[in-house]
Amino acid sequence: MQSKLTSGARGSSKRRYPVGAEIVNGVTSFRIWAPNHPTASIVLGSGMEYPMYREEDGYFSLEVDALETGTLYQIRLGDEPECLPDPASRFQPEGPSGPSMLVDSSSYQWQATDWLGVSPNGQVLYEMHIGTFTPEGTYAAAAGKLPLLKDLGITCLELMPLNEFLGEFGWGYDGVLPYAPTRLYGHPDELRSFIDSAHQSGIGVILDVVYNHFGVGEKFSAFSTDYFTDRYFNEWGSSVNFDGENCQGVREFISKNAAYWIDEYHLDGLRLDATQALFDASTEHVVTLISREARAAGGRRSIYLLAENEPQDTGLLRAIEEEGMGLNAAWNDDFHHSAMVAATGKMEAYYHDHRGHAQEFISAAKYGYLFQGQRYDWQNAPRGTPGFHLHPECFVHFLQNHDQIANSARGLRVNQLTSPARLRALTALLLLGPQTPMLFQGQEFGATTPFYYFADSRGEMIDQVRRGRIEFLKQFPSLKDPDFENNMPLPSDRLTFERSKLKWDEYVANEHLVALHRDLLVLRRDNIFGGQKGRRAVDGSILDRSALLLRFFADNPEEQRLLLVNLGHDLSIHSRPDPLLAPPRDCQWNVEWSSEDMNYGGSGRRPMDLQHRWGLPADCAVVLAPRRQARNKTPPPEDLDRWQEAISS
Repeated sequence: MQSKLTSGARGSSKRRYPVGAEIVNGVTSFRIWAPNHPTASIVLGSGMEYPMYREEDGYFSLEVDALETGTLYQIRLGDEPECLPDPASRFQPEGPSGPSMLVDSSSYQWQATDWLGVSPNGQVLYEMHIGTFTPEGTYAAAAGKLPLLKDLGITCLELMPLNEFLGEFGWGYDGVLPYAPTRLYGHPDELRSFIDSAHQSGIGVILDVVYNHFGVGEKFSAFSTDYFTDRYFNEWGSSVNFDGENCQGVREFISKNAAYWIDEYHLDGLRLDATQALFDASTEHVVTLISREARAAGGRRSIYLLAENEPQDTGLLRAIEEEGMGLNAAWNDDFHHSAMVAATGKMEAYYHDHRGHAQEFISAAKYGYLFQGQRYDWQNAPRGTPGFHLHPECFVHFLQNHDQIANSARGLRVNQLTSPARLRALTALLLLGPQTPMLFQGQEFGATTPFYYFADSRGEMIDQVRRGRIEFLKQFPSLKDPDFENNMPLPSDRLTFERSKLKWDEYVANEHLVALHRDLLVLRRDNIFGGQKGRRAVDGSILDRSALLLRFFADNPEEQRLLLVNLGHDLSIHSRPDPLLAPPRDCQWNVEWSSEDMNYGGSGRRPMDLQHRWGLPADCAVVLAPRRQARNKTPPPEDLDRWQEAISS
């Protein structure tokens, strides 16, 4: 059928979003923001070209009848000979420099229509990179692993960025088209099917989004120089203009993108990358705007919004009505850094201020961030803001994530950097702590595959990316060794990407580690762990420099639990002047779970009777539960005299 302009050429149809191509009542509505140009036109793959109508505020629009889904198109600005992809393209089948494709967002038939979203409470996160999660690196292949994650106890997936980027492989943080899911993992409807399958399995899905910069190859400046600003320094590229002259189109482009992912893909929330680089002096910060738009797009569904924020600004986590930005939680690097020092003993670079001592883990369990405004020696300045009012679910704790594994230079995971026993104890501390725990793909089965930094760079960018990576990692004194430069996996080498893919035969081979994670998550779900009772649900004490106890309180005393964690040498306990060790009335503590269970590869559960002198083995974690039991009676006087004389001398 011949395509033609309709009477709505000036954008009279009711669009869902301010930019991009949408099918509205059988009519294709195009709209772009290009304030630097007097004219713009749509060029179809057939060669037909349609001039767009110029609106106010720099927008152009056009409606064309009888275009089929899958139609390719590009945009011509003025009389420029080069045509460009739509900045709000919904799909790029030939890559980010090729033509955009018309996608009908309403054609997919959702099955999980009663899904109510993801609440901030009770979540267990799992970070996933679709391209390396399976050998195939597709949405369809990842969907095949969902039953394993459900059985493990995962409640919500956190997908690394999916938007279109240059090259054939990459992390996704250098995306160039924020509305287009990359063609590398499948068609947009295959992404919808993956999310739908997750929801049918009872698993939520949130997406990591990058709004602080665009990657190499972006064409936004061609549409408007107002997309960027040089008023702020950004270590990853040009800063996005959220508060300067003519910023309204940029704010709308980004905030509506957040809404778009939640609306058209039924995602349950977002993780905002490097929010400290979202520079905005506006009355309403762009993060607040994103929060409002995302929640509005969710409708009756509960939307879960996370932040990465290196300065640890707790204002992100306050409600909007309390002059905060309305996010639910933030990644807590402090917990990770303390855990890595405890695991490895190394305090290089940004681990400098952490000791891995018991007090750090107690403070993290009670207050989340460890640095809340006091001096931070690594930066020779204060770090963080107060967050004593925040509940445990406001913090996401982890032993590894994509950044931290790659920053080990050789892409080594924590299971390759510490002993099996210490790893089991740290895993218990992570999964039973009151904060929201997060695993990185393969962590549950002790994956031995590395996770490198990889980016399919071309031309002169190959050496620029390599040099930039080397300079970043030189903050670690051990990586100043010239041999590191010579042996660092080349980010642009496809083999670096391929070697980062999980080997799923390890899932079966390491069933003891899978059992460890599964059993811990059952304990977490079925007991008081996880901070469900609010701010004062947990308290803690130091047993030794590297050993601690966490007491989890409950309204019913018999539901209380005691978590003992020893990350040091064997510890002998005679007595402790500490009420947190006292059992509930008419009860005594009994071992409910131990990381040294042989089913997990341990050396065996040791009996513990806290009414006598007792010991806590090196590198272990033990859960104690109260059981109705009479307390021991004081010995007869003559026996007590002999005992006291013996211990006094």
